[in-house]
Amino acid sequence: MIIQKEITLKPRERGFHLITDEITSQLNGFDKSCSGLAHIFIKHTSASLTINENADPTVRIDMETYFNKLIPESATYFMHTLEGSDDMTSHIKNSILGSSISVPITNGKLNIGTWQGIYLCEHRNHGGARKIVVTAVLNDL
Repeated sequence: MIIQKEITLKPRERGFHLITDEITSQLNGFDKSCSGLAHIFIKHTSASLTINENADPTVRIDMETYFNKLIPESATYFMHTLEGSDDMTSHIKNSILGSSISVPITNGKLNIGTWQGIYLCEHRNHGGARKIVVTAVLNDL
């Protein structure tokens, strides 16, 4: 069985944000005995998804700091800046981190590690609401 749902995430400021609970709360829930795989895809080119530490918020701050140093907005060689200095840098960060993640489903729940969470990586200063598509491929019992 395949279940697919589009979820609109609330707007967030630039940075790395835990969205695991926001995703799971909007899914109708799976049968407690099902297993399978959830593919989570973001429909934007200036934000991305990743899985990382969910306990210490300084990890998210350090991620933002690192990516801003790796891909500085102050660089003068970017041509694609029509929407601001965070325009092209957001696209590059998206390409590095990626537009999707896959998470196993076990006993009807996302099976991530104890210290893992799903991040929305918002690379724009004013990105607005973001849309993600969750596609779950589940066993038929």
